[in-house]
Amino acid sequence: MSKRILPYAMWVLPLSFFTYQFILRLWPSLMMQQIMQQFQIDATSFGLLASVYYYGYAGMQLPIAVLLDRFGARYVVCICAVVCGLATLLFTYTDNWALALLSRFLVGAGSAAGFLATSKVISQWFGREYYARMVGFSFTVGLLGAIYGGKPVSLLVENFGWQHVAFVLAFVSIGIGVLTLLFLKTRSTTTQEESSLCLKDLRTLLSSPTIWLLAVSNLLMVGPLEGFADVWGVNYLMQAMAIAKADAAGFVSYIFVGMLFGGPLLAAWAKRAGNYTVITLCSVGMVCAFLGLLYTNTVFTPYSLSILFFGVGILCCYQVLVFATGSELVPPAMLGITIAFLNCINMLGGSFFHSTIGWAMDLFWTGGTAEGIRSYTVQSYQQALLIIPVAAAIGRVIVALVGWHRRKNVG
Repeated sequence: MSKRILPYAMWVLPLSFFTYQFILRLWPSLMMQQIMQQFQIDATSFGLLASVYYYGYAGMQLPIAVLLDRFGARYVVCICAVVCGLATLLFTYTDNWALALLSRFLVGAGSAAGFLATSKVISQWFGREYYARMVGFSFTVGLLGAIYGGKPVSLLVENFGWQHVAFVLAFVSIGIGVLTLLFLKTRSTTTQEESSLCLKDLRTLLSSPTIWLLAVSNLLMVGPLEGFADVWGVNYLMQAMAIAKADAAGFVSYIFVGMLFGGPLLAAWAKRAGNYTVITLCSVGMVCAFLGLLYTNTVFTPYSLSILFFGVGILCCYQVLVFATGSELVPPAMLGITIAFLNCINMLGGSFFHSTIGWAMDLFWTGGTAEGIRSYTVQSYQQALLIIPVAAAIGRVIVALVGWHRRKNVG
């Protein structure tokens, strides 16, 4: 294999896992009713099931970074991909609730290696001048997994049953792990600076009120993505607008399509208006979009619904600006650990929103049942999903205050 092609071949292996883990992350939302029937659970318990994925993902951010430095991407990706596959098999064929929770936690923990390993391989096989470009392209390709994890997987579930689809997903994950072990090479270099976790840097980071406020605001604003798009959006559209599951999944996937374009657009806008201003306006846009979706009497056409979610996807890329803002608040040596910390808190937002929305669904449950499990009205969904714009509004206030404080100190 030529020296020009080899770096791309090495990059494709962890990138495949990064892309694929989006499918494993999203597929329970396509089988909410089947899962609730299998385990005889209510919305609160389903929210807990969805949230444990994010506990695993967030909790493994820093440990995976350390393991990658010590053992390399080859072994870490292999083990994590196999863990995801075996955990998916466990979830598919168990009727024990504790094992179901454990399996989703393990899927989240294994998925944490996806982006970190891809970034590691890029840093080893590509020059520094190509790093940002390749990371951005990796995000674009990864989001395709989220897009195709919606309607296409939903159609497969309808035609073949969710357990058969889950079985195939599990073995594809294991296959990616085996291929990575067989073919991924580690490129040793004496000139490259390897990052390492320094406890002193971590203490310094955790003692910064500004970083904490930025992280909390990021968590509060992630609801449209990790709360709605990941789990509850498909079922809300089915209930509120009488949309078929496959079509609902297709509409929700437009959020991920919007994210393909949102990063560069918001970055260019932030160069003129500033990071804090753009993050604040993104929050305002998300609040307005969800209040309109939940409470207006507007009859959404397929076209208008696609445009709405595409726009929400663009606004969800405010996270890129949060990471950029965080990088400006710390010395260059602490950049890696700062990004890992912000991403860790960001992913905990998924746990917060899924648990809270599920609890609220049961709080506003009107007593209806269907096929032995609770059924929820449109009003139940609306009251529960109201958490998303309310949290985003609070996050906006925090960001605005942090921005005002920074400008005051700099000035």
